[in-house]
Amino acid sequence: MPDVKVAVSDQFLEAFSQVPKNKQKKVRRFMTKFRQDPTLPGINYETIEGAKDPKLRSVRVDQSYRGIVMAPDEGNVYMLLWVDKHDDAYQWARNRIVQIHPETGSLQVIPMEEGEVPVSNGESADTGEEEEEGEDLFAEHRDRELTRLGVPNELMPLVRSIRTEEQLDDLQQYLPEEAYEALFLLAAGYTQREVDNELAYSRQQEDVDTDDYQAALERPNSQRRFAVVEDDEEMERMLEAPLEKWRVFLHPTQRRLVTMHANGPVRVLGGAGTGKTVVAMHRAVWLAENFFTEASDQLLFTTFTRNLAADIKENLRLIGSPSVLERIEVVNLDAWISRFLGQQDYEYTIDYRGEAEDLWEKALMMAPEGRDRTFLRNEWEQVIQPNGIRSEKGYMRVSRIGRGTPLQRSARAEVWPVFDEYQSLLDEHKLRERPGALRDARRILEDEGDILPYRAILVDEAQDMGKQAFKLIRQMIPGGDQENDIFIVGDAHQRIYDRQVVLKHCGINIVGRGRKLRVNYRTTEENRQWAVRLLEGAEYDDLDGGTDDQEVYKSLMQGEEPRVETFDTFQDEAEAIGEYLQQKKNDGQPLRDTCIIARTKSLLDNYSGALRAADLSTYTIRKDRAEDRSASGVRLATMHRAKGLEFERVIIAGVTEGMVPLDKALAGAEDEATREQIRKRERSLLYVSVTRAKREVIVTTHDTPSPWLPGVGG
Repeated sequence: MPDVKVAVSDQFLEAFSQVPKNKQKKVRRFMTKFRQDPTLPGINYETIEGAKDPKLRSVRVDQSYRGIVMAPDEGNVYMLLWVDKHDDAYQWARNRIVQIHPETGSLQVIPMEEGEVPVSNGESADTGEEEEEGEDLFAEHRDRELTRLGVPNELMPLVRSIRTEEQLDDLQQYLPEEAYEALFLLAAGYTQREVDNELAYSRQQEDVDTDDYQAALERPNSQRRFAVVEDDEEMERMLEAPLEKWRVFLHPTQRRLVTMHANGPVRVLGGAGTGKTVVAMHRAVWLAENFFTEASDQLLFTTFTRNLAADIKENLRLIGSPSVLERIEVVNLDAWISRFLGQQDYEYTIDYRGEAEDLWEKALMMAPEGRDRTFLRNEWEQVIQPNGIRSEKGYMRVSRIGRGTPLQRSARAEVWPVFDEYQSLLDEHKLRERPGALRDARRILEDEGDILPYRAILVDEAQDMGKQAFKLIRQMIPGGDQENDIFIVGDAHQRIYDRQVVLKHCGINIVGRGRKLRVNYRTTEENRQWAVRLLEGAEYDDLDGGTDDQEVYKSLMQGEEPRVETFDTFQDEAEAIGEYLQQKKNDGQPLRDTCIIARTKSLLDNYSGALRAADLSTYTIRKDRAEDRSASGVRLATMHRAKGLEFERVIIAGVTEGMVPLDKALAGAEDEATREQIRKRERSLLYVSVTRAKREVIVTTHDTPSPWLPGVGG
């Protein structure tokens, strides 16, 4: 075989996914042959009449399907760009230009309209018709400045025709991703320097050779849409799940985080759908392949729940070799704690099932008359346990910031006997709640020294871990900051458990190593905006004592607005959901692409029963295992269980008054500050649910709708 490189574009994989199943086998056979040697005489390259780009060629897949490739007159780089029915493939090729941007050095596939550049009002740029009134959105930026940010010269008339941010969004389909992102940031008020810093790879330092395709393929902005395929096995993995492009194509900002060299812990923030978990998974594989490469170098990838850990473990198999994955342990933190303490002859039982509830009732007998029981429980869970307080003296000193009801020293002295008694009862019955078990594990590590094999720890869903968890994680790799030791991803907007953390108070120093992802790759912009509006008015932390916001957080996909459907009764609502799903099934769309999400398990069971009665198969997302994506049936999940997953469409059912927010969660809150804290957590649950959808969101309700739904209330 000659020394050639074959690259596959993300658009080719998307087009392949639309090829009928009975034709995909022929496409696979052609791709294998093409990858092995694109210069074989049997690959008949045909010129495309009317094509704007003379480098594009058509190749035969079978009698009805054609592939579109870039076959250079000189050089050794070939690219698979598109596959489609004969006429459609030719039409796609006629309206595309493939070139290397002279400033960024990235490969760009530029769509045209019948060979001409479109403008924002739908007319061609060379028609001579009068442009819309008003100054163009980027008037203060010279053409040269926009070119340096990745805008192709061919599309400069398009950019100059844009008057509003809405027009920019409408014309996104014509712009290379890096150009659109740069323009979006400029429109949001960023300076050119800030845009350059944010995108990191917008400009090449060296002179760009616009004929060197091999060099272009090695640049990050090219790698977000092109992947060089080295062997048939890699090609086959791509085709097995062509729409899961996260396995192959990374945004330059993501790639920078994956491959960055850090002298200590790194924290990455990002809204829902920005790819935080994807970055953490690729980071784990990259570290194992490039930095911690000895057979004894173990990495720990931990997250909050068992089903998320199981899902991450399955996905890692798609991007890492078996030999690498042997050195990456994936486990949720509670399971790790149970195993570790079991190996240490730990004499306590960890109470995950509420076994200590009777002990708490006994301790409450020590409460002063008139003191609210819910207040005391919240004080235990939010102050005593997270801070590891074991004495009245420690309780007197601890900060209670975030708790609504203030407590003077005299009041603390009055309630301390409850907590002291409960701790004594737990000790007597050899029970530990989760924070206590975390604390005990950390103390064992402090006493025993460096007894764990981990060289790096990666933490997903950091916002739900809590203070004791991060103190333990810091102790798992003792000795302070070390190279590439801890990598943390999270988002306080998605906090669904009341476990706020300040990393620096846990011995984890992220100064100078805090990063943020701003581009949503999962949901449409319409769904993202709808979800973000649910959180308006609340303040969210950055996991280290500061605040975080969702400014300049953007989705690159466009779609329909989420729709809210109200019904008189549960039966009416359930029947409408069933009819919708039946129609999707009749249209040939798999039920497994849809997830029904409800606030509680009992409510979810009601919908499950109604669907089964309508002969619609269901599949329940469990907390202890990964979703079997090959299994049939509409997915069912509580709002908590849907965390970390994604689906083509989501139906959030039963969003009624009393259910969202959940009255049971609010019951007994001792003051308005506590109630607001609970409402904030309930809003995050709804926000998480909406952002599980890639495309379509339907919110259904019966009886009295939730006050949080548009047009209902506040």
